[in-house]
Amino acid sequence: MLANSGTVSCVVSLISVLGTQLTLSMLPLFFPTLNIHLLLPFAVVLLGVVLVLSRFCKKIAGVRASAPAFVFFTILFIWAVYFYLVRQVVSPTADLVFNLQTFLLMIGLCCFMMSDPGYVNSHSSNLNMSVNGLDGQVEVEMEESTAQDLAGVLRRVRYCQQCKNHVMGFDHHCPAFGNCIGQRNHAFFLALLVEFCISEASFVACSFEFASTSLNTNDLKWKIPYSSQSMIPRNVIVGSLLFCTIQVVWQVVFIMWHIYCACSNIKTDEWINWRKYSEFQIEVVSSYEGVTHVEFKNPYDRGIVENVKKFLRPQV
Repeated sequence: MLANSGTVSCVVSLISVLGTQLTLSMLPLFFPTLNIHLLLPFAVVLLGVVLVLSRFCKKIAGVRASAPAFVFFTILFIWAVYFYLVRQVVSPTADLVFNLQTFLLMIGLCCFMMSDPGYVNSHSSNLNMSVNGLDGQVEVEMEESTAQDLAGVLRRVRYCQQCKNHVMGFDHHCPAFGNCIGQRNHAFFLALLVEFCISEASFVACSFEFASTSLNTNDLKWKIPYSSQSMIPRNVIVGSLLFCTIQVVWQVVFIMWHIYCACSNIKTDEWINWRKYSEFQIEVVSSYEGVTHVEFKNPYDRGIVENVKKFLRPQV
């Protein structure tokens, strides 16, 4: 039953990818006089409409898609568009680099999906600790500095509602990658995001060159008699180009956020839900009428250099 459910989710994800890409490829048909930059706002709106309609259809049909499968099939689709169309106008060196990037990206995605974010269970430590209370109590004899560091680690154990597990240094659960982002794989997650961004930016650069070439198909290896059908390859490329451009924009913002988190030693979950965690709260007395209010304070910030060291070499 689980196997059948997984198969259905993968099929639904594949249909979603094809529907999304083919819908975006129709934009040049409706707006043939607009350049790619002016098509971007329409692509953003169209993606939003497709997302809403897709969720509605899946709800009516009673099926679910797999987010990791959607990402995987999207990579394959973009790679296929590049291999069969875009690479005609790309130099051999650039062609080798892009194919290597895409291959490493798929390997990295698979490795990340199987990585351990820092799950905490009864066998993960010989320490007698309470992760439910998140109080960081440690009953073991050790040096004071080590005990303080370990107590800080245990205080940052959070519960993931999706994985149903406690995770050390929990940042957030990533549906697209099908895994939690925690203390052990946060740096890996950031590196994978950068690789996604670079690969998609490379595709945008290569496909923009293709889309900007003459529409005379005789100049290309794609042999189609000149007719309305000769626009199909170019429209597919433009649709994929728009999709990747949108991805690059939000991924750059996401990368900047996680760089900030690494430099500040703060997690996304802690920044959003800091009022739930007492260690991030400090009472401040107002100079007016002595009113007390709670403000945010990061007790784990040890300066950029130390924070980055802990991010790259976490204590687990």
